[in-house]
Amino acid sequence: MSSLHLPRVVSQRGKSSLEVERENFERRQTNAIHKAVNSQETPVKEKHVRNTILGSFQDGGASMFWTITGKLPLQGNPIVCWKFCHVLHKLMRDGHQHVVHDSMKYRSHLKDLGKLWGHLKEGYGKLIASYCRFLIQRLNFHRKFPRIPGNLTMSDDQFNKICGTDVNNYFEFSIDMLDLLDEIIHLQHNVFGSLDMSRSNSMTTAGQCRLAPLILAILDSCQLYDYLVKSLFRLHASLTPDTLAGHRERFLNGYKKLKQFYHSSSNLQYFKTLVQVPALPEEPPNFLMASDFSKHVKPVAVVPQEADPEPEQDLDTPDDSLLDLSDPQQPDQFEQTFGQNNMGSFNFNGRPPEPDERDLLIDRLQKEIEQLKEELQRVKAEDQRVILSLKDEINKLEKILSELRLSADKALKENDSLKKEVEDARVAVIAAEKLGDAEKQSKANQEKFQKMKDIYSKLREEHVQLLRTHAEASKQLTADKTALEEKEQIIKESKIENERLEKERNAVQETLQKSADDVTQQLSIVEVAKSQLEIDKKELENKVQDLENCKVTLDSELQESHEAASTLTAQLLEAQQAMEQKEQQLGAQLAELQGQLALTLEEKNKNEGSLGEQLSHLQNKFDSTLAERLAAEDKLSQDIQSLQQRLEQTEKDGLEMQAKLKENIDELHRKLLGSCVAEGKIIINDALEQHDNPTHTTVTCTAEYLLLRAEPALSSLKKLKSSYDVYNTDKKELEELVSNINEFSHHLGDCIIHGFATSHSAQIEPGQQLASICKDVGVSGVELLDSVEKRSDVNSQIDKTVQQVNDLMKLAEDLLPKMEDVKAEEIGDLVDKEMSSTTAAIEAAAAKIEEMLKKTREVTTGTELEVNERILDACTALMIAIKELMEQSRDLQREIIAQGRGTSSAKDFYKKNHRWTEGLLSAAKTVGFGASSLMESADRVVKGEGKFEELIVFAQDIAASTAQLVVASKVKADKNSKTLGLLSNASKRVNNATGNVVASAKTGSQVIEDQGLMDFSKMTLYQTKKMEMEAQVKVLELENELKKERMRLGELRKQHYQLAGESEGWEVDQGKKS
Repeated sequence: MSSLHLPRVVSQRGKSSLEVERENFERRQTNAIHKAVNSQETPVKEKHVRNTILGSFQDGGASMFWTITGKLPLQGNPIVCWKFCHVLHKLMRDGHQHVVHDSMKYRSHLKDLGKLWGHLKEGYGKLIASYCRFLIQRLNFHRKFPRIPGNLTMSDDQFNKICGTDVNNYFEFSIDMLDLLDEIIHLQHNVFGSLDMSRSNSMTTAGQCRLAPLILAILDSCQLYDYLVKSLFRLHASLTPDTLAGHRERFLNGYKKLKQFYHSSSNLQYFKTLVQVPALPEEPPNFLMASDFSKHVKPVAVVPQEADPEPEQDLDTPDDSLLDLSDPQQPDQFEQTFGQNNMGSFNFNGRPPEPDERDLLIDRLQKEIEQLKEELQRVKAEDQRVILSLKDEINKLEKILSELRLSADKALKENDSLKKEVEDARVAVIAAEKLGDAEKQSKANQEKFQKMKDIYSKLREEHVQLLRTHAEASKQLTADKTALEEKEQIIKESKIENERLEKERNAVQETLQKSADDVTQQLSIVEVAKSQLEIDKKELENKVQDLENCKVTLDSELQESHEAASTLTAQLLEAQQAMEQKEQQLGAQLAELQGQLALTLEEKNKNEGSLGEQLSHLQNKFDSTLAERLAAEDKLSQDIQSLQQRLEQTEKDGLEMQAKLKENIDELHRKLLGSCVAEGKIIINDALEQHDNPTHTTVTCTAEYLLLRAEPALSSLKKLKSSYDVYNTDKKELEELVSNINEFSHHLGDCIIHGFATSHSAQIEPGQQLASICKDVGVSGVELLDSVEKRSDVNSQIDKTVQQVNDLMKLAEDLLPKMEDVKAEEIGDLVDKEMSSTTAAIEAAAAKIEEMLKKTREVTTGTELEVNERILDACTALMIAIKELMEQSRDLQREIIAQGRGTSSAKDFYKKNHRWTEGLLSAAKTVGFGASSLMESADRVVKGEGKFEELIVFAQDIAASTAQLVVASKVKADKNSKTLGLLSNASKRVNNATGNVVASAKTGSQVIEDQGLMDFSKMTLYQTKKMEMEAQVKVLELENELKKERMRLGELRKQHYQLAGESEGWEVDQGKKS
């Protein structure tokens, strides 16, 4: 029964469910942080750090973490301080995004911890000092680059936005990353140097306690190394190598140490199950070669996902902290505490009370909150798992990408080597062709020599045969009929021999023809040899014809011998003996010739065999060379085609890139012009909005000054027109157009604001007309900027704006006060008289203030004396500055008159420039009146009769009047005049003195108000509420009075402007008409 009333009892104790939940959350966080940061020399448990990280997300930052750790003995126990640094580092990486920002203000605390433990030279002293320096450097890094997340993981787009396109940003960014990387290397060096292999190695809890933070150092260094390589490659693409020599030297030193750090960490047994340590490349990247960037592979350290540990039993649950429902004595205690004797008027009537709906609602909401928390934890765990899996996938893809890059590099190298081989093959083919031509020419010459040799042998053989025939014919002459028969037989044998020779010739011819045909089929180049053979053939045919002719001759001689036989018979007998001797000689010669013929035939056979072998060898070599040449030509044609396609693709990409670049440049021009036009519109619209601003109604301006501010607007319109025409012809001249648009916007907005200020002090109708024209000018200016942005009808819009500005200036000229009642001859004397009277008034005011200062020192003391002295000193300094300004103005007027009058007198110069003279008179009168008014107001404030606001108003009025005097003097002065510079300096001193008067008045007012503050500490609740209501009524009344006084001030200024014009000769009828 009592359990149904537990929520009501809790609510009666004054704590809501949200407060209870907050207390439970704080207890859980305190418990987790105390368990993570303890004094035991063991590594920090991951589950306690995880609870701390989840608490940072629930808390929205690190406020609670710093609150809890501020009570830990960080200055007394080095192990606690070392674990604190580890948990803070882990929280900065994996905690809420506001953890880094919340930790910024504790940098001094970390610095003090580092200095404190740095004095301890043994144990954890140097380690803590190094860790604190690293954390401070990391916080400074995030403070300088707030877009970088705590885990240092960024996409390429985020990395590009950090530094933008400014090379100076990359220069500083790389230096900061090198500093942070040096701190990481220094930390790991100290950690490894502190390990003792006998007591503190990686397999002992003491060694693991020191080595555990290096896992986070490995994760940070991987990201920093990748961003540093990218930044340095971009810097080397924009700057000279000499400029970045220091960067390269620092990077190489860090690269060697970081590589050694990774190598040492990968060999530790403790790290093998906690982190996958990456390995850096064998050689550092060469920043002087831009192509080396493609070989860069981002080092990735992978932390295996841990299984969710079993949840610990939470001993601080809300139910257990309140009451134990399982206690059987609880009903008795409840009855003892809230029984009939103690409850008094409560009547339970012997029945359990009805449960309250609010308590049930609270219980249901608490259950829903617990369910939502569990769902949130489940979603976070799932997200963490997905993130880790995506990281693994990204690592795999990066490795594949690096392999593809290496494959691409290898393919490029192979392509280059193939190109070299093709070139060498082309040279070899050309050399082979030349060698083949030389061999063919040698072969043709050898064949020609052999043929000539054969022909010579045949001719010699035929000649021998003819000699033999001639001998036989001689023998026939020695005999009668037998000789004649023998001669006939010899003739027959000669015919047979001739036929045989003809057959041999035909056979040789057929053999040569066959060889020539074979060679012709194989080599087209041997056509020359064929033609030579045909020539030889013709020569042989000619010789055969000669032999036939010789035969005919012999026949004729034979016939003659028959006729002369009768006459030679006697002689034959005598010559028979001589013929026999000659026959013997011819026999010996015949035997010798037969031996030579046998040798010649044998040599012929050998030559034919060697020629066949050489021909076969040359044919095989030609076939192989031809095949190689055809293959090389095919490969070359393929390479040429591939190169041609690549060339066409490159040209196509180049054209597309040029078109895209041109499009981007046009888009940038449009954006730049649009942003400049938008800025100009903002300026003009802001000036137009001042007309409806109630605080601007108190601002006034003279018509003379309005004319001075309108002239720059006209000149800026002319510049804008000329620069726009130039930009239409040449798009590169955008800078001048943007500058002129900016100048036009500022001058036009300035003209509009001063036009509205002038309308406040003019009569009602002219003032409204002037304000209307100012609005038209502003609208026309905005339309002009729109037309410039759209590039349509700009010149006509410029002409329209110029006409409206001219109308504005014309109306301002009509508002100028006239001085018709002052004679032109007396205007020069009037100027000198007015300047002298103003100077005298200032001197009198200064003397009066000195007198008041002496008097107040005699009468007042304490805070009042201090306030009065400060105000009177500031007023005295202002009077001195105004007096100096008047003297410089008078000197400048004399210089202007001396330069501009020529041979005429000063009165003629004033008469000629009567409008400028009127402005000087008006400004001088205003300055003198302001000085007198300031002196009177200061007198009243010192006596306690005036207000400090009067001093502020009169001081600001004097500043405005002196500014009008300076502007009126600058109109006719030379820009290079030294006197003009002195006048400008005097004007600045007047402004500074005015600021001192205003500051002194405000300070004095604050001091007086502080003395008059009421003491509300002793007031009751009712009195405080009553005074609060009265103060609210007073505020409303003052606000209403302020509004009325502002309207009254505007009317007074208009009336003052009109009266001042009438007193100086302004025609009333003309003013009313306008």
